[in-house]
Amino acid sequence: MGRLSAFGHVSEAEKKGEPQLRTLIQAFRTKELRNKILFTLGIIILYRIGSFIPTPGVDYKAVHKCVTAATNEDFVGLVNLFSGGALLQLSIFALGIMPYITASIVIELLRVVIPRFEALHKEGQSGQAKLTEYTRYLTIGLALLQSTTILVTARSGALFSGACTESVIPDGSVWNIAFMVIVMTGGTGLVMWMAELITDHGLGQGMSVLIFISICSGFLPQLWSIGTQDSWMTFGIVVAVLLLIMIFVVFVEQSQRRIPVQYTRRMIGRRMYGGTSTYIPLKINMSGVIPPIFASSILAIPTLIAQFGSSDQAWVKWINTNLANSTTVWYIVLYSVMIVFFTFFYASITFNADETADDMKEYGGFIPGIRAGHDTARYLNYVLNRLNTVGAIYLLFVSLIPTVLIRALNINGRLPFGGTTILIIAGVGLDTLRQAAAQVEQFDYSGFLPNTSKASDGASSKKSRKAGKSKKSKKASVASQAVSAAAGE
Repeated sequence: MGRLSAFGHVSEAEKKGEPQLRTLIQAFRTKELRNKILFTLGIIILYRIGSFIPTPGVDYKAVHKCVTAATNEDFVGLVNLFSGGALLQLSIFALGIMPYITASIVIELLRVVIPRFEALHKEGQSGQAKLTEYTRYLTIGLALLQSTTILVTARSGALFSGACTESVIPDGSVWNIAFMVIVMTGGTGLVMWMAELITDHGLGQGMSVLIFISICSGFLPQLWSIGTQDSWMTFGIVVAVLLLIMIFVVFVEQSQRRIPVQYTRRMIGRRMYGGTSTYIPLKINMSGVIPPIFASSILAIPTLIAQFGSSDQAWVKWINTNLANSTTVWYIVLYSVMIVFFTFFYASITFNADETADDMKEYGGFIPGIRAGHDTARYLNYVLNRLNTVGAIYLLFVSLIPTVLIRALNINGRLPFGGTTILIIAGVGLDTLRQAAAQVEQFDYSGFLPNTSKASDGASSKKSRKAGKSKKSKKASVASQAVSAAAGE
């Protein structure tokens, strides 16, 4: 399915079925896009270098031993995945982009609770700038809280699932911990600034690009370790399943439910407006990757609390047995229920059917066969609920594939990819290619003037012949003007 904008426009390149590789080649041929790509690559290199710089006060050798022995499969493992392995290494970019993601989600959810945020959202660009400012402040606050928690858990050994007995922070004084917290918080602010630089001056959405690079940085080594630790037959099966899931995810992410919308003609002044037909594109998975992330985060809270309790207590044993491992029945059931709940909950926040129906009615738009206003909102909610049902089933299928493979193939450890990983890789890859294709079209005029290239080629070949006939054509034009003047008299 072609690339679709908010008004149902499909790009000319995708109408012709041009491959995405050609889009990238054309992007490198254009100076402006080439500079954007090189700028993005430079920011990515700086981000990866910072992921390996240890925070002052950390014993790097002890951290390396602890990372080798740790097998995190809970929320800590998810955050470490999003930071590209920087979390467990306690680098200056240990928190990565996660505080910014959390702050963005919290600000978006608070629109339902705080009327001021909803009013800012409707103000347009100025309101969005104010919400972005609030997001930055909240990001710094979350970074202070999360860095303090990480350093305390790292010093106690709980960060590495109790598998490490080394002293990763030799100096546990208050001043040293406070200095390390400031360094990690400053690193988070720097990563946030890098993401915004990519969004403003680079290619793609900065936050998504950094997450994409962080995930891919540890993807191939962990995938290769399946063949060396288990068997190459298992490695081949995992790669085949990964490719099939990736194709399926790309197909579903590009699928849309198009609701036709028609606008009536209106006379404004002396000009006629409206009378056009368009449609509302609704994705099957409107919640994106948010439901799996929320579900994993909530299920990780009991595990983190249990690490501060005694291992002999009954509730600690129950949590470690049923919730610490992602392959247990209790974990799978709770994980599935939360994914379904957050799919409907987050979609209802991001797409307001009543607001959409009111906007359509204000500008003279209506769905054919549906009365404008309340009936339109009911119809949109009906379609949205059906799409969310399919989207929840789709997210469950993609998210539970790693668990099924671990149980079926008896793989030691965890898979290098999960449902969240696949969704992010496919989603960010598609979004970046779409932006590249859209910007390539700005410098490629063949889509707007199909005969331009042919005309330019023909002009150069006919130039010599026109030069020889210039005098005769000039005399003929003068004669034709005289005849037309006489006829007019």
